[in-house]
Amino acid sequence: MGDEIDSRYFDAEHFSGFRERLDRESDLLRQYFSNGEFSPRGDMAGFELEAWLVDAEGNPAPRNDEFLESINDPLVVPELAAFNVELNGSPSSLGGRVFSRLNDELGATWNRCRACAADLDLQLASIGILPTITEKLLCSDYMSSMVRYRSLNDRVLALRDGKPFTLFIEGDSHLSLSHNDVMLEAAATSFQLHLQCRPEHAVRDFNASIAISAPMVAASANSPFLFGHALWDETRIPLFEQAVDTGERYPPRVSFGHDYLHDSMLEIFERNRRDHPILLPAVRDTPDHRFSHVRFHNGTLWRWNRPLIGFDHDGQVHLRIEHRVVPAGPTIRDCIANAAFYFGLIYGLRDWSKPVNTLLPFNKARDNFYTAARYGLNARTLWVDSGGERELSVRELILRDLLPLARDGLAGRGIPDSEIDDYLGVIHDRVESSQNGAAWQRRWVGRHGPDMQALTLAYLAHQDTGQPVHTWPL
Repeated sequence: MGDEIDSRYFDAEHFSGFRERLDRESDLLRQYFSNGEFSPRGDMAGFELEAWLVDAEGNPAPRNDEFLESINDPLVVPELAAFNVELNGSPSSLGGRVFSRLNDELGATWNRCRACAADLDLQLASIGILPTITEKLLCSDYMSSMVRYRSLNDRVLALRDGKPFTLFIEGDSHLSLSHNDVMLEAAATSFQLHLQCRPEHAVRDFNASIAISAPMVAASANSPFLFGHALWDETRIPLFEQAVDTGERYPPRVSFGHDYLHDSMLEIFERNRRDHPILLPAVRDTPDHRFSHVRFHNGTLWRWNRPLIGFDHDGQVHLRIEHRVVPAGPTIRDCIANAAFYFGLIYGLRDWSKPVNTLLPFNKARDNFYTAARYGLNARTLWVDSGGERELSVRELILRDLLPLARDGLAGRGIPDSEIDDYLGVIHDRVESSQNGAAWQRRWVGRHGPDMQALTLAYLAHQDTGQPVHTWPL
């Protein structure tokens, strides 16, 4: 979905042409899985950080065209709304001082963006949902100028027969409204983690990613407010699921999924082709082995754990997992600590004698995820180990079970103890203090009142120090 398209509007010929290419590439993809033709390389980390442009008062500033022209950096690209941008990282091998490398790269890009924003009298914010965003700003007038976003809006509304979107989220005060376009999605910004998999580990790693989605979203939650309503600790989850809902006739395009993988990632690509209508039939003049149409169709489906096809530096096709559950922010250090926790858990679970999906039923993993998204570090979850199933608080689960598991996983990759201590220590202190981004925002409002502008400015001031959120005073 990162690619621009040539035309906003499509006819039957475009759809038939895209379907023909999609089917042909899907047949080839099936051969790749059958013959084991994917790159043997793996254990590579990557990320995407979505951010907000804000003005001096902390309000969204719809000026990303101006900002992107000024910064002129291929790692910094537009997002759906004109007040959002995305910062990308280069792949990094998961070994040695990998998290320091990721921190240095993202920090350098972030600082260039901050300096460029300052030259335009703007600030940069990294947060799941900006407290000052209003429904009025989430309209097509503030959509980025790229054609693909306007076409995406047209097509989702067409699948809904033009009916407005309905948003309903329970919380301290329920939020219920209808909205006329997909711009609600722009209120939700993420820190997306990528893991390039060795083919022999892909199924187990993907299923592990599903199983740990609950503790990941609980530890990192940073989106408690939307339009002045106190809602879920990670309100971004129900918001995004409802923001691009294509109606009752079709399966949801944003979801936790249907099941674990059984044999290969092909199962999800096949389900995508079979169950979901083509959204943007932008036909590409590319050879089948580039999988352009499979990748583009897959890019219009936003599972919280999504399989991706990519390419190594020498053109070999590889498999990746995109873990989408983590919100943006609060600081670069918090983001990289979240990455260390995620990759450590993947490697820790890889060493279990039994795959986690044979112990934790999928429906329990899914229930855990939505409970953790709603209640954050106050959630109770079901977990498994050699002693069987048990229900416990997510704080206890992380502190007693998962941090040691992640530590062992990273140590097994040869990552130095000092590196592990540095980044997993942030997770430990955040969870032990019960102060993630969502908790800090709620506590700030509890002390100072529901002034979303003042909350945003206080958040930005702390974010600019670079100190992790568990250290932030109120």
